[in-house]
Amino acid sequence: MKKLNQILQSKIFLILFGIIILIYIFFNNNKSIIDINSKKFKGIIESYKIDGDKLTLQVKNKERIIANYYIKTKKEKECLVNNLKLGYEIELTGSFEEPVGNTIPNTFNYKKYLKSKEIYLIMNTKEYKIYKNNNIFYKLKNKLIDSINKRDNKDYYLMFILGNKEDLDPNIYNSYKINGITHLFAISGMHISMLILILKKIKLKDSLISLFLYLYSFLVMFTPSVLRVTFFYTLKNLKIFNNIANTILLYYVAGILIIFNPNIIYDVGFQYSFIITFGLFIFKPKGIINLSILAFILSLPITLYNNYEFNLLSILINILVVPFVANFLYPFLLLSYIFSFLEPILSLMINILENINLFFNNFAINILIGKNNIIFVVLYYFIFYLFYKFKDKRLLILLFIIIFISKYKYSFDNNYYVYYLDVGQGDSSVIITPKSKEVIMIDTGGKISYQKELWQEKEHLNNYSDNLILFFKSLGISKIDKLILTHGDYDHMGEAINLVNNFKIEKVIFNCGEFNELEQNLIKVLDKNKIKYYSCINELNIDKNKLYFLNNKDYGNENNNSAVIYTELNNHKFLFMGDVGVKVEKYLIEKYNLQNIDVLKVGHHGSKTSSSKSFINEINSKYSVISVGKNNRYGHPNKEVLDNLKDSKIYRTDEDGSIMFKMKNNKLKIETCSP
Repeated sequence: MKKLNQILQSKIFLILFGIIILIYIFFNNNKSIIDINSKKFKGIIESYKIDGDKLTLQVKNKERIIANYYIKTKKEKECLVNNLKLGYEIELTGSFEEPVGNTIPNTFNYKKYLKSKEIYLIMNTKEYKIYKNNNIFYKLKNKLIDSINKRDNKDYYLMFILGNKEDLDPNIYNSYKINGITHLFAISGMHISMLILILKKIKLKDSLISLFLYLYSFLVMFTPSVLRVTFFYTLKNLKIFNNIANTILLYYVAGILIIFNPNIIYDVGFQYSFIITFGLFIFKPKGIINLSILAFILSLPITLYNNYEFNLLSILINILVVPFVANFLYPFLLLSYIFSFLEPILSLMINILENINLFFNNFAINILIGKNNIIFVVLYYFIFYLFYKFKDKRLLILLFIIIFISKYKYSFDNNYYVYYLDVGQGDSSVIITPKSKEVIMIDTGGKISYQKELWQEKEHLNNYSDNLILFFKSLGISKIDKLILTHGDYDHMGEAINLVNNFKIEKVIFNCGEFNELEQNLIKVLDKNKIKYYSCINELNIDKNKLYFLNNKDYGNENNNSAVIYTELNNHKFLFMGDVGVKVEKYLIEKYNLQNIDVLKVGHHGSKTSSSKSFINEINSKYSVISVGKNNRYGHPNKEVLDNLKDSKIYRTDEDGSIMFKMKNNKLKIETCSP
């Protein structure tokens, strides 16, 4: 036993184990074993969510899948709400498809997220049959959820006990995110350590505590942080491992989890959990201040890699909030779950936490860094390791220099950029100039919602503006200098109010003609935020160039009143057509010389009302971009329009995702962000 213990701690064995894990990750088959053409799937319901008329299920058989189903009637929804349970068997009929990744650069990648959970297919479900199942573990979880749902503070019970944040107010959760304290609300080592302490106080044996931890891991869907503590605690209590250093044991735990699921390395929770724990084991900080500073430094590269910015005050906020949550709120929440009469006091404590959090939101010092690559992360941790090894404080200065250089790296980029962003069935383009780094956004996109009954309305809406803001932040952009709205249709300006409320915008430009209701609502928000706005202008200075607004007539029609914008960037001609029709196209080619356009933003999403053959022949565009939603109800783009554009290279956002044109020294480079 002693010899085996020595082998496990030897450098040769540790290196060999690491090499095996790397080989295992590299050769892992990241593919589904399910026939994508099959029409049926039967498995156990692991989780589900009903939002409006949409039911989303995670179902497991030999492999996990996500199933989406649109509920047909109010009665069916009521039946599902009252009768659907975790652990029930479900037989699904429908069609499989592979999940898509992000189509706007540097935004949330749903495909990668599912991959970290070993989910490779989504089923668009048409029919289902549910069968009851008496699995004792799922019955226990269902009883726990049912009892929590009856409580006043069910959102915090679900979050702290089961790690489910879906019931928490999105605005409250976002405020926690701004302050950098969301780690307190993910089931983590802190929570599990508290549970272990409680179990030890009641004199429970280590073997029984381990069994409890495995049961709890099941209840919280085997999250990486809980599995880390569970495996670590189990191994630590085995004789073969009990004399092994904590850092080495944690190394083996990470390897075991990767063997179970190689894709877990893509899970941000896994990254945070292991890197911070490794650091705490190595440095052994004393006191909450040192612990908070160390945790902040260790987590910073992961935060920047995923969120592109950090709040400088998060260290102070953690120093104040962590003891409150760890020593008072969390233990009292467990106590009030057992003794429900204590809930009013729990409500008071939650209210204090939320008010402290919202107070600090007003003083957030957000440092925007932008997108970094993996080299930055590796270099950061390497320098930090050298600091630990040699205790040379100059290395910390070098660390901050790297962050500083990373922050201002975009200042050295002398390229023009034009992005045509995939916002579904809508329009949104962005121009970024090289010297002044001026940002001009043409339209915001906006998902048109059709009239639904109250029971069909979704509680949590996904706004395109969330992705747009994340995209800007990834490029180190903190404001939009000029927001141009070609016209007042929702699919062109529906996200404008969300952008104005959540992002800095210098000025807004409207098209010619009367303001419609949507534009008037935006103007109220602009006035409230003291943002200047203009309408029906002829030209706009950007850097050393100009944007020319070619359509200044009032046709009494929102589409034909669209602003048509022409500009030249690095000797490349760009034309943005809004939604104008054939009548305006005729006027434009009669009044202006628009021959040999390099890049055309095709009018009206490729509708047959635009892009006439005579207009396309006249402008003779080299590249044509059609901003259009996948499988849209309008049948865009029209086949006749595609035929008219056949002599140009066509890019479509439904097929190619976002399209980027990069210009420097008269050279044009094109990249797409394909689904």
